[in-house]
Amino acid sequence: VQLQASGGGLVQAGGSLRLSCEASGSTFSRHDMGWFRQAPGKEREFVAAIRWRGGNRYYADSVKGRFTISRDNAKNTVYLQMNSLKAEDTAVYYCAARSRGILSTMRWVTGYDYWGQGTQVTVSS
Repeated sequence: VQLQASGGGLVQAGGSLRLSCEASGSTFSRHDMGWFRQAPGKEREFVAAIRWRGGNRYYADSVKGRFTISRDNAKNTVYLQMNSLKAEDTAVYYCAARSRGILSTMRWVTGYDYWGQGTQVTVSS
């Protein structure tokens, strides 16, 4: 699976961005999808994930209520709508994919097999 993330940029605090991640090379609808982020000097951390069927969604506590993950299997694309952005949301955002796996590993960096190249999100305060 090849993943191409886009949609990052510079935005003021309180603003919104929508990230997209287009997948190719395999059956997208059979993969769980996740978004992770990595700020300078910090470890990569879980942001949000969505199961292959799209019914179950999971969020980090720090983004719950502000971010929404969704997917369009017809377009082989997963989205991350980010609202009410804060300076602490500044990071490189990565999309990730995995074959359907156990639920408990949805939030783990090591739970994913494929990674996109990352897109920079910068929130100015």
